[in-house]
Amino acid sequence: MDDPAFTLPTLNPIDENTQTILLHASQHNLAALKPLLRIPGNASVQDPETGFTPLHAAIAACEDEEGNSSEVVVWEVGGEKGDGEKVDIEKAKDVVRELFMSGAIWNDLDVRNETPGCLAWRLGTKTRDLYELCVEAGVRAEMLLGIMGRYEALDSGDEEDEEEGEADVDAMESETNGHTAEGVEGEGEEKKDVNSADYLASTLKFEDDKLLDADANGVMMAWETNIMRRSVDLLLPNQNQQAGEGARILNIGFGMGIIDRMFAATKPRSHHIIEAHPAVLEKLAAADSDFSSAWESSAPPGGKYVVHKGRWQDTLPGLLESGEVFDAIYFDTFGEDYSALKEFFSEFVPGLLDENGRFGFFNGLGADRRVCYDVYTRVAELDLSEAGMDVEWTDVPVEELGGEGEGEWKGVRRRYWTLDTYRLPICSFLA
Repeated sequence: MDDPAFTLPTLNPIDENTQTILLHASQHNLAALKPLLRIPGNASVQDPETGFTPLHAAIAACEDEEGNSSEVVVWEVGGEKGDGEKVDIEKAKDVVRELFMSGAIWNDLDVRNETPGCLAWRLGTKTRDLYELCVEAGVRAEMLLGIMGRYEALDSGDEEDEEEGEADVDAMESETNGHTAEGVEGEGEEKKDVNSADYLASTLKFEDDKLLDADANGVMMAWETNIMRRSVDLLLPNQNQQAGEGARILNIGFGMGIIDRMFAATKPRSHHIIEAHPAVLEKLAAADSDFSSAWESSAPPGGKYVVHKGRWQDTLPGLLESGEVFDAIYFDTFGEDYSALKEFFSEFVPGLLDENGRFGFFNGLGADRRVCYDVYTRVAELDLSEAGMDVEWTDVPVEELGGEGEGEWKGVRRRYWTLDTYRLPICSFLA
């Protein structure tokens, strides 16, 4: 007897063109697929039920015999089925390459909130080559947007439908420090963008293990301490702690002061801090602060300890004019996207860094999605090279931080880090 509580889901209609394209993509039938891809938009059609694009379909068909995927997707056209049997990974790679050449969007999301690259990574080692193709496509897309004079934000969340042929990306702009630059779209809430102007005007909440803005976005958190420790050790590999003989240091973005306390412990010759938020500056100026006026007056002869009040964009031209040069520079701001980081290392680092100096930044770009993190890391490496800098990456394990709203993220609006490895950049001038 039928269960009255059970009803079949209502299926959205799917046109035969989309069915055919997804079928050929899942069968890795390049010969049949190519003529269809000559029509603009066909490389990025989507199944209304699964959200699968041809890229998703081609990658999903490569699941191994143990079934790493939790779903089996079959398209039927006139009784014909794409069953994914006897997968030839080289044919799959050919189809994925052709799809990208025909305008497929590397970061389109399916109903599971997965990009094609996310899917390829989840399916395991068999599809790693397909994952790499997705990363390469993302890098090409971002570099092209850079050449056109802007960087489109990488997709890391739920999306609204975009115009056909455009990247399906959110209004979110990934932080240069990895801390979210978008609000979280909670139940009954509107998504709020985080930008530098709004952040600087916001009220901050200082806690023992985190610094939050007015919307509970994580500005800085204590779990980053190990990353800061490794950064200082690599930026100052030959630190000399004799008074007056230490390094010349510049840090942009004080936040909780984690890295500046580590820098101060090396007894630098000069230590410059640039901070723009009024609430942070107030705490820095307090009598019991480690960086009060007493600290500023304690600099060794010939050195300088100073907190510059204001935005780095307004402060750095003055440092350039005065001829300040630094042995170590670190950049970790909030509310700014990748274009700000690129402007910093392209326009200011060359004039501020000693020829034998080192430059680092908090590499949290797109760190809530592995494929976005890998794309941004490679884009940064290419842009650093164009700016005359070499970069060495050090992998730093990140312990489990808990799920959304749990553990380290309790009370934080959005979990901006989901990966198990941080890629730490140390940059120096090309020989």
